[in-house]
Amino acid sequence: MDGNGNKAEELLGRWRDYAIRRGLAAADFSATESGLQGQMDELQAAGLSVEESFLVALKRMAVGDAVVRDFARECYRDWWPDPAAADPASANAGVIPELERAADPAAGGIPELERAAVDDTEMPAEPASGGIGAAASRRREFLVIIALAVVAGILVQTPRLFGYNFFDSEAGALFYFRNAPFFVLPLLAGYFAWQRRLSWRQCLALALPFIAAALFANLYPYDPENPAPATMLLSILHLPLFLWLVVGLAYAGGRWRDSAARMDFIRFSGELFIYYALIAMGGGALTGLTFALFYFIDLDVVQLVGEWILPGCALGSILVAAWLVEARRRAMENLAPLLARVFTPLVALVLLAFLAAMLWTGRGVDAQREALIGFDLLLALVLGLLLYGISARRAQDKPNLFDGLTVLLIVSAIVADAVALSAIAVRITEFGFSANKTAALGENLILLVNLVGAAGLYIQFLRGRAKFAALERWQTAYLPVYAVWAAAVVIAFPPGFGFN
Repeated sequence: MDGNGNKAEELLGRWRDYAIRRGLAAADFSATESGLQGQMDELQAAGLSVEESFLVALKRMAVGDAVVRDFARECYRDWWPDPAAADPASANAGVIPELERAADPAAGGIPELERAAVDDTEMPAEPASGGIGAAASRRREFLVIIALAVVAGILVQTPRLFGYNFFDSEAGALFYFRNAPFFVLPLLAGYFAWQRRLSWRQCLALALPFIAAALFANLYPYDPENPAPATMLLSILHLPLFLWLVVGLAYAGGRWRDSAARMDFIRFSGELFIYYALIAMGGGALTGLTFALFYFIDLDVVQLVGEWILPGCALGSILVAAWLVEARRRAMENLAPLLARVFTPLVALVLLAFLAAMLWTGRGVDAQREALIGFDLLLALVLGLLLYGISARRAQDKPNLFDGLTVLLIVSAIVADAVALSAIAVRITEFGFSANKTAALGENLILLVNLVGAAGLYIQFLRGRAKFAALERWQTAYLPVYAVWAAAVVIAFPPGFGFN
């Protein structure tokens, strides 16, 4: 995505965020954004910059759309200074009409001196939401997120009151592993529900999956002589995925059926991972410094920090990272495509090297549990890169070298997935079904269908026979499949395999 594409997405993103806060219907939201984009493309073709074309397009659409007019007044109040004006055409009678004239070939453009005056006019690089009212809103949101982070820190220590200590016993550690998502994800979903002003019915619908998941995670009668059966470990691995997609329902703010809302959530997930990794690295350095300083005065704070401070900080940082993504998202949009472009060819190279080594040595994939989990994590990384790359790309951009590299990555992953499936099939034929092999079989089949569909649509896009939006719709429509599978592993696998 070039600089103009990034800037256009940034400006349209301001409208998108405003529409979400206002609770605009998905159809109206998408139609208005498409209208703004179309107007901007037309005006840029006539010679206006991205910022200028956005202002003119905004003015034109605000004439007949009260919500767009409210957005213009709230976010660009210097350009629509009269709140009582029914027609924004009367506002800012100086610069915007000149921009329209410059974009009108029949008007012959504007003289160079006049054009320079327009260029020198300070364009609103940031919306007026950076003013007093919006600043107060951001402070309020920050205080809410800090309060929730403190609650997460308290929740993670609460099981100690009932005899569950992560560091003292295997049973305590397993309890924490089973319930780790419940210490933070319901709080994050609640934050988004509050921020999006969801109704009490929507909030209740969000709470039910968390309640049901907590019951299934803790009430199944596992054999006390086998405290860590495979079905429990599978539940521990799949439960966060299911609950994360429930958080996505809250993030979408009632627009989950809209493909654009799901793609926003995918983009948010990738950016959250980046922010959290940065916070974790800083936290690790701070922890090491703390240990060293107190060591110099012969004070051992390892247990204090490790058992009482770090767990709360680790969970609270997820909430803080989510707030940072929401508050500073536009700063990350330049980083997102860069990361996708760096790691996509690198991962494709690793997969090709793996396949070549396998052919050269004649060695197949080990179908043992640890190998299957590791292989599934690798394929999940490939899928994450694919989703992140799609979310960071403008649908209207023409095919380029990066798209070819992405197809190479997908095809390599399909071949690797087929190799893993063959190994699993051989293992099942020899020893029968087990919880681990069945889970691996299902996950690899689901990934294979997703990757094959993505490869087909991507190749059609490269050949000019399909639009990139079709690939986006395929990926966003496939998200519920992962949620259903994760729920099935958590709910059906333990009793289906005798809690073993």
